[in-house]
This record gives sequence, structure tokens and C-alpha cells, in this order.
Amino acid sequence: MSNQLVIRNMTRPELDELVEWAAREGWNPGLHDAELFWATDPAAFIAAASRDGELIGGGAITSYHGEFGFMGFFIVRPEYRSQGLGNTLWHARRERLLARLRPGASIGMDGVFTMQDYYAKGGFVFSHRNLRFRAEINERPTTSQADDQDIVPLAAVPFDQVVDYDRTCFPASRATFLSGWIAQADALAVGCRRDGRLSGYGVIRRCREGCKIGPLFADDALAANALYAHLAEFAQGGPLFLDAPENNPAAMALVHQQGMTEVFGCARMYLGPPPVIAHERVFGVTTFELG
Repeated sequence: MSNQLVIRNMTRPELDELVEWAAREGWNPGLHDAELFWATDPAAFIAAASRDGELIGGGAITSYHGEFGFMGFFIVRPEYRSQGLGNTLWHARRERLLARLRPGASIGMDGVFTMQDYYAKGGFVFSHRNLRFRAEINERPTTSQADDQDIVPLAAVPFDQVVDYDRTCFPASRATFLSGWIAQADALAVGCRRDGRLSGYGVIRRCREGCKIGPLFADDALAANALYAHLAEFAQGGPLFLDAPENNPAAMALVHQQGMTEVFGCARMYLGPPPVIAHERVFGVTTFELG
């Protein structure tokens, strides 16, 4: 089969199929992830198919203006696993993404721990763990002094300020992605302001099960807890998920303070130099699929 595998760009309906596979794998995609991911970079979605067109596997190779790349959403149908097809697809995606980036640009990925050695053989170096936490939101979250923070709808903040703040926490500018992400249906986006400037922001979206917060970026724990409290109210009556980076001690403190339970995790790895960002501001990553 590997000799007959066709590696090509994915069609829009095939992305919907990939999202359904992700749901069956327990990845719990957001209700509007497919349309938002496609709008960000339609050329990012790569399919592995048989000669007759049957979709066998797929994944994303998102390019952020050629300055930073991210590999994610890597799935092979269960009946085609352990045949070398995933290996062929993964390497093809890596090479295609390198070709989409400027020379020297880095590529990031969040890989399951069991595949960490495999990705290392492909040149990726471990950075830190991103851990998924879950909480059942049946009452208002703990805030303490966080109540004193000025939390506003993110739509009330000039968009260029949001893009500029996001750039301190993400390796490249991603205005196209953010314009859709913060305005998506079935979601809430809020910002924290201090002295007239943005000191953090967060987004929560409804998923197949409960809600996910991502991103959650803030100057410090006080702003992060205030944002979390406002976002978590949106998830009242169901589970809430947050993917927190282990290399930010304040993020680990937040999830423990809020009584969240670790349920999953990925290894953040980079091919090329690790990006220089404000790790202390990252309390929750945006997605495991697009970075």
C-alpha cells in the first residue's frame, strides 16, 4: 500500500472527515474548528489517500507567514496503522512544511509522549510538556483578588493590540487566525486591562464535550486567574479543559488552585531553534492542532 499512497492537499470536506476522526480518538474538537482552521491556512491540510481516492490519513502543516510552522492533527485510520503509512505521511508533511517556510524558520509540534522518540529521530527536540487539565464547573471558580481586575469583552479592545499581545506569546504574528478565533460562534473572548493597556486575554469555545480555554495569555497570575474565572462561568454545568504548559510554574499553580485534574498531555518539541517568547505569560496554549 505504501507504494500506492498518494500524498496531496486535502479538500474541505476531507477536513470535516479528519475532525470526525479526531472526535472518535477522544481529541474533543471545538464545534467550529474545521472552518476556523481552514480559514487560517487552507494549504496546511495534507491527505494520504489510496489511488482510488480513499482517505487513509491526514494532518496539518500550518505556516504562519513563512516565519514559523506547526505540525499537528496527525491521524491515520486505525485499520491502516502499523503498515508504515503514517511514517510516509509524517515525513512527507515535514518536508512540505519546510518548503513553505523561510530558511532557518522553526517548526513546533505537540506529540503524544509515546511518540516522542519517533519525533526525535525526525529532528525534533523536546522543549516542555503541555498538560491537559479538566474541571467540572458547577459553581463560580475561585478568584480572590482577581475580582479587582478589569475584564472586558475582547471585541472592545483594538484588534491590533490583541495581535501585538499575542505575538509576545506565540512565535509569529497570526492575525488571520485570531480574527476568526476570537469572533467564533459558541465562544467567549475576554481581555484584561491595566492602566489602559491589555495585560492578557483568553478564549473559551464549546467542544464536543464541554468547553476548552485556549489561549490563556496573561502578564501574571492575578490577571490569568481573573480571566480564567470569567471564562469558566461560560462552561457552567459541564466539564472545562485547559492545556497548560509545565514550563510556567504560575500556570501549574493556577490549575491546582482551581482544583483541575490532569487527564492528558503532549510533548512540545521543535525542529530548529526554540522560539523566543514570553513563556511566563502562557497559562494555556491555543490548540494542539495549530499551535
